[in-house]
Amino acid sequence: MSVPALPPAGVRTTGAAREEATRLVLVRHGEATCNVTGVVGGIRGCTGLSPSGVRQAEALLARLLETAELAGADALYASVLPRALQTAAIVAPGIGREGSLAVVADCDLCELHPGEGDGLRWPEFVERFGQPDWDADPTTALAPGGESWSGFVARAARALDTLAARHAGETVVAVCHAGVIEASLIAFVPVEGARRLKLRTEHTAITEWECSDEGWRLLRYNDAAHLAGPADRSG
Repeated sequence: MSVPALPPAGVRTTGAAREEATRLVLVRHGEATCNVTGVVGGIRGCTGLSPSGVRQAEALLARLLETAELAGADALYASVLPRALQTAAIVAPGIGREGSLAVVADCDLCELHPGEGDGLRWPEFVERFGQPDWDADPTTALAPGGESWSGFVARAARALDTLAARHAGETVVAVCHAGVIEASLIAFVPVEGARRLKLRTEHTAITEWECSDEGWRLLRYNDAAHLAGPADRSG
């Protein structure tokens, strides 16, 4: 009787690579002007990348062109917020065969929808709508017409599930937001009682998932090797 080369599945600590799996690569946008100016950055408040954010995206592009690590990607998505669309446009030449992929905008990849708070400066936002405590009650809406934390996590997780199903067996890149990346960890690697992780996801950092019939497997988180130093992490 032959002896198996790997430990039995029930005791194995490292999962075997799945050639037929779907790869979902999440890229956080570069630093946005609204991050720097303290503006609530929904569709009205977001005006795109700061100069630093442009440099961060260009650094990621240089890395992708050098490493070709995403040259085999089959699709490129981005949230509809300007900071994500601008980042996607900058890095697109390094994604897919010869940078040939068109960017598909998807609102479900957006950061939490701020409702009536969109475009306000944060001090004005707090004066009008108070300070919801999502650690105490994640079902509280951020502002009238806006999402709650729990509603946002559910929406973001559905969006990622949809992308994985639409591109089964392929590699998909999505330029999105820190909140979407945190939502993926909450939804796909659930920890009992966890509501928010308060992660420090760098601008333009890469997080990668593998999706197969065994479920979701995290391959890397917050890979920002292309950045020379720490970036602002707000928003």
